[in-house]
Amino acid sequence: MLRLPLTVQLWLLLLTVLVLMWFPLPAQSSQSQPQAIWLMGEVHDHELGHDYRIRDLKAALGRSWRPAILMEQFDTERQDDLTRAWQTCKQAQCVVDMAGGSGWQWPLYLPLIQLALDYRLPLVAANVSRAQLSGVIKEGFDVVFEPAVIEQFALTEPLPQPWLDQQRHAMREGHCNLLPERMIDPMVNAQAVRDIMYARFIEDYASQGAVVIAGNGHVRKDLGIYVWLTPALRERVTVFGYVEIESGDALAYDRVRFMPAHPRPDPCES
Repeated sequence: MLRLPLTVQLWLLLLTVLVLMWFPLPAQSSQSQPQAIWLMGEVHDHELGHDYRIRDLKAALGRSWRPAILMEQFDTERQDDLTRAWQTCKQAQCVVDMAGGSGWQWPLYLPLIQLALDYRLPLVAANVSRAQLSGVIKEGFDVVFEPAVIEQFALTEPLPQPWLDQQRHAMREGHCNLLPERMIDPMVNAQAVRDIMYARFIEDYASQGAVVIAGNGHVRKDLGIYVWLTPALRERVTVFGYVEIESGDALAYDRVRFMPAHPRPDPCES
């Protein structure tokens, strides 16, 4: 067996080190593992639910999980504003001032937005605007979605059962049984558009993981975003419900935090 001189062995060792420095071996990290996808619900005006949710999210953030935060509170058309705010703001109120709209109790969302800033979690405007939803109700899915998306989600076919019947029932009850019958299916279509939009964003951010922040109705496993996800993505999903004791349906979620009912006027009285 040929034995190389010591000086040659040293030079080969040095050459090996240099090669490894320039062409390192692939790192064995958790990034090669599928990243978690969380659907985290809310009762919009319930402060305790917001507190529970931020605690649950904080406890899970570790070295490898840096999910995108997909928020119902920002319309998709405000994404450029939201991105600029995320890049430049140090405080959550600055983000709201630059990219937030009306109709939300923003103080409840400041801890979540601050968490995204502190951990550098991308903020994604995931909600379909009222103007777009109005177009869907009047004209159909192609107001929002391109033909490829309509084909992907089979939106030219009848919407799936029993999902459709459950959504019709929820739409009637949610509007105090006063919504004209001819408006039920167009309103259901609008609800489907919002959930499909979330599902598409989850696909976009699946490699790093995603957390959806939306009302409990959107995250329910029987009616919401989950229905529109691929089987492969569903395997990575955990659904969190933050529900009031009197109205909660524990079977619709993987994990549930029950809260006392928040006192508020009955919307049907008006």
